[in-house]
Amino acid sequence: MKSPVAALLCLLSFGAASAQTVNSLGMRFVRIPAGEFLMGSEESAESMARAYPQLPRERFELLKDEGPVHKVRITRSFWLGQHEVTVGQFRRFIEASGYVPESEADGTGAYGWRPDYDPAKTRRGDAFEGRDKRYSWRNPGFAQGEDHPVVNITWNDAKALADWLSKTEGRRYRLPTEAEWEYAARAGTRSRYHSGDDPAGLLAAANVFDADSARHWPHWQAMALKGRDGHVFTAPVGSFAANAWGLHDMHGNAWEWVSDWHDDDYYKVSPVDDPQGPADGGVKVRRGGSWHTWAFYARSSYRNWNAPDTRYVLVGMRLLRETQPGE
Repeated sequence: MKSPVAALLCLLSFGAASAQTVNSLGMRFVRIPAGEFLMGSEESAESMARAYPQLPRERFELLKDEGPVHKVRITRSFWLGQHEVTVGQFRRFIEASGYVPESEADGTGAYGWRPDYDPAKTRRGDAFEGRDKRYSWRNPGFAQGEDHPVVNITWNDAKALADWLSKTEGRRYRLPTEAEWEYAARAGTRSRYHSGDDPAGLLAAANVFDADSARHWPHWQAMALKGRDGHVFTAPVGSFAANAWGLHDMHGNAWEWVSDWHDDDYYKVSPVDDPQGPADGGVKVRRGGSWHTWAFYARSSYRNWNAPDTRYVLVGMRLLRETQPGE
């Protein structure tokens, strides 16, 4: 939870962060101030077990990549998407650029939800059907409006959008680094979520796995939040409370790609100023959890990863635009 001093600093910095701008695709960006924070978590397995009693204890022994907690200094302010990139915004990019997303370009498709799909009858036991060329960003198997977060997006697709916007607008767009993402998600907090430590508090702050979603996955009922947020699948962006810097859905709705390669031990050698992640690797980091994510995995410090060409029904993106001198 925030100390009185941290709360004051957060309020002071919010004035700087509240500036907003809108780009050519209708994406709204919030200015995030430079500053420093403590990145990561060293919460004990005992503490985790008390907070998430429905999970087996061995889950809490697999979090070494969240530590050690270390100081990070973000030396420049930046503009961060107030919301995840939406279906409509991604559609406008496709239509204007001619870009073909990987799920369509390689002919293998993506993942999707099917009411009569039974994971127990499949080799992988995945919660969703795929890969299957019926599924892509256009069709995750459930209805989405233009204002829902686009999913089934690869890291390479996200980079293609950022590169196209950079060329089109003459401003540098990119995925945030892991450090920038966690700094913005925390917005001055040290709690598990920007809403506090209690997982139940996510019902007002995040679209995660709850009683609405669990009716389609009854075997995971115990993992669901004991309440309903009114959304079985993705929700329109901005449907839940923003954090102190005005950012929505930093927890839940869709996992968000960041720029970094993943390394379990990177935090041990991370520089203080503007860490960029390992120089290379095999998998890219994604952060924040999704509409199908158990609350434990939506924590600000939790790190997940996939190959850059992974396209999944839970994974989307949020873009960063670099500031220019004088902004």
